[in-house]
Amino acid sequence: MKGGMGNMNNMMKQMQKMQKKMMQAQEELHEKSFEATSGGGMVKVVANGKKEITDMEINEEAVDPDDVEMLQDLVLAAVNDVIKQIEDETNSTMGQFTKGMNIPGF
Repeated sequence: MKGGMGNMNNMMKQMQKMQKKMMQAQEELHEKSFEATSGGGMVKVVANGKKEITDMEINEEAVDPDDVEMLQDLVLAAVNDVIKQIEDETNSTMGQFTKGMNIPGF
């Protein structure tokens, strides 16, 4: 029975190491910057890994009072693209920790 406890302690230490690495990877991801453009660079959106928009640039040529819908579409396209980049990076980065663990949502 004593050998079983040693294995359990070993497993707990491994899990703690993995948890620490996961937290570090998540922190690095949150600090990372992502950028997307639309309309050939007419709209640029920058976000961090927490999915917070940190900057947006709109070329004045994209601002047409007679075609506000085009500008809205350009902003939506850039925002959706940057969010997809963040989600893809999150899945790639964090997925290495959950591979084979059959954890729902990962």
